[in-house]
Amino acid sequence: MAKERVLITGGAGFLGSHLCDRFLREGYQVIAMDNLITGDLRNIEHLFKEADFEFYHHDVSSFVHVPGNLKYILHFASPASPIDYLKIPIQTLKVGSLGTHNLLGLARVKKARILVASTSEVYGDPMVHPQTESYYGNVNPIGPRGVYDEAKRFQEAITMAYHTYHKVETRIVRIFNTYGPRMRLNDGRVLPAFIGQALRGEDLTVFGDGSQTRSFCYVDDLVDGIFRLLMSDYHLPVNIGNPDEITIADFAEEIVKLTRTTQKVIYKPLPQDDPKQRKPDITKARSILGWEPKVSRSEGLKITYEYFKSLPTEVLYQRDHKNFDRYIR
Repeated sequence: MAKERVLITGGAGFLGSHLCDRFLREGYQVIAMDNLITGDLRNIEHLFKEADFEFYHHDVSSFVHVPGNLKYILHFASPASPIDYLKIPIQTLKVGSLGTHNLLGLARVKKARILVASTSEVYGDPMVHPQTESYYGNVNPIGPRGVYDEAKRFQEAITMAYHTYHKVETRIVRIFNTYGPRMRLNDGRVLPAFIGQALRGEDLTVFGDGSQTRSFCYVDDLVDGIFRLLMSDYHLPVNIGNPDEITIADFAEEIVKLTRTTQKVIYKPLPQDDPKQRKPDITKARSILGWEPKVSRSEGLKITYEYFKSLPTEVLYQRDHKNFDRYIR
């Protein structure tokens, strides 16, 4: 009996590569698709020897063709950090709109179930805390984050339209801050930014007064939540993240202790539209999926730190954007 096939777009990225690992372990044939603008083949090079793994170098903003049957499609092709979407804003909007349209069309033709990766950024700088799926958000569509936030909001809208009008089986996951091995060290997100600064012997940069909060979910927990949502019968958005909230100032101190750096924590002005609070309400995930995170932040940070320490020196000192320090979140 032939194995069922799954297409994972953004498959060479941080989350996409971990999803490839999971679906191969679950016994599926996996097709990873990525244009490698932000993805990296090193994330999936360990899979090229697998008979059930294929890689397609393709931009999903153009027409997507995959021969043969598909059981599932997971759409994770998108820049996901401020460094990326400020550098390539048009591509960010296109992958969220044209790319999602193309993949929903493919799902319709293949009669495949599709899960799209949305984000906690659809809530913007939230005025409700913690954030529930029923909250509509507080988003600035023309601000520096607008290209990413609105691309994801449109993505959710067109996904629901295909579900309602074309009866496509759809799932929507709203992903909160996630971390773990294969993150890009200098992509502008707060966790790799802090660890990278510590490893380079630089002061840790906190923006604002450090009272803004984030909630960090280890990647294995997130992937498990995504898998459960895909296999569920629930078609409305579901938050997947860790509700263990911490201020950025306290988190910086955790990184100082973890890395044993002698550098100090310094403070700079808060960037425009930077969310002041971020914490998922995971009531739906608990009740519908039977899911909640299992990996503690201390445990996950140790694993992630060891990964970053193993990176080559040239990666440690690479900068992905000339204004890197302005966009850490």
